[in-house]
Amino acid sequence: MTVREARVHARERAAWQTVDSGQLLLIATAGLLVIVAITQVAAVGLEQTGVAVKFGVLIALGELFRMVMPGNREVAPIASAGAIGYALLIGLGPGGAPSGSPLDVVAAKHSPFQVVAVTAVAMLVGSLPHIAVGRTPRLDAMARRLFTAAIVALCFRPLLSFDLGWQLLLALMGGVVIISCFTDVVIAALIRAEAVRARFGIALRDEIRAKLALCAATSATAMLIAVATTVLGPAALLVFTAPILVTQFAFRRYAGIRATYLQTVRALSRVTEVGGYVETGHSRRVSRLSVAMGRELGMAEEELLELEYAALMHDIGQLSLGDPIPGGATVLASPTEQRRIAELGAEVIKQTGVLDRVAHIVHLSSHPYRTGHGEPVNGGQASAALRPLPPPLASRIIKVANAYDDLVGDSSDRDRGAAVLERLRLDSAAEYDPAVVEALSRVVDRRPRL
Repeated sequence: MTVREARVHARERAAWQTVDSGQLLLIATAGLLVIVAITQVAAVGLEQTGVAVKFGVLIALGELFRMVMPGNREVAPIASAGAIGYALLIGLGPGGAPSGSPLDVVAAKHSPFQVVAVTAVAMLVGSLPHIAVGRTPRLDAMARRLFTAAIVALCFRPLLSFDLGWQLLLALMGGVVIISCFTDVVIAALIRAEAVRARFGIALRDEIRAKLALCAATSATAMLIAVATTVLGPAALLVFTAPILVTQFAFRRYAGIRATYLQTVRALSRVTEVGGYVETGHSRRVSRLSVAMGRELGMAEEELLELEYAALMHDIGQLSLGDPIPGGATVLASPTEQRRIAELGAEVIKQTGVLDRVAHIVHLSSHPYRTGHGEPVNGGQASAALRPLPPPLASRIIKVANAYDDLVGDSSDRDRGAAVLERLRLDSAAEYDPAVVEALSRVVDRRPRL
């Protein structure tokens, strides 16, 4: 096999590996569930077609206006609320009653499989405009939304055959949607843990933090839609979808602000490259290494975001230098010069007014691991002896990642990388955190996955 063929084969294998086994299993199971549901509905017919169409339109519109949240999480709150509301629907009020009996409530007769079939078809219809403009749908995210509705339908709809009071039905609604939310979070955490090689416990905590508020809003709206439609008829869909629509706009704005922050930080990090102070791509490589090491060491998502910001801007203090360091390799500079660069960079970052924690990380990224910095031992008195403390974990990670990239750069020579790792290990007695260096070693071994 020639070198060129080997590279092509490696690229094809890397492209295939972007789809993890957990995602494939989830998508395949969802596809099988949809086939079974559509087959069952085709055999027995569609119950209350008008209501199914109305809920289908709502779900399709929700898929059309889906959004991407921080952490590259695709969500469609309106579609999810519509699908869960259809699964929880007890009956139809005056708007769905036969003519001549406008005050009667007609029982909602659709089966759990009809909920799955209507949801799947509506999701497909809502995705067609995205496909038409070249935005490939996230099949794993769509599968999770389908599973959420399916769990609610399979757990709740069989209960309607019993004569239960409203209070008990509402309690059961709440219990079922909590179970569905928990299942969705667990599946998302399993997939994310596999995709980014994070610990499951960390991934689960991140998913709970990211989805708790949105899940609560979606579930409450779904229950409201189900109850209101039972009392008022399908016309209630227009009125009671408004709260989740407002919530979606708020979350979209928040996601936009986060994305703008990251784009701004990335633009600032290029200033040192454009000015010739560091090698092209240095800040990006240090950032990617740092985030991968942070995941390896169990950092939470919010901590990883701060780490990414700090890693991108860790060399911005070099702009104060009259003569650039050769190659921008601060690891070759004197300790005093390294600290001066870090302190000046931290001062620049503080001027933003919103990144004080990031500035603190950058400030301490030049400090040795063993010496670190100090704090008063007795009651905070200035004259007291100082207890040596290591810098924060994020600072220690950036120090190691920066040293590695300063000495390796964009080289793919594994022997060179191994030699640099050995040098960092030898300096672990005082300069570098041994645990962070070993995390770097594991990350480098998986380099094609970065």
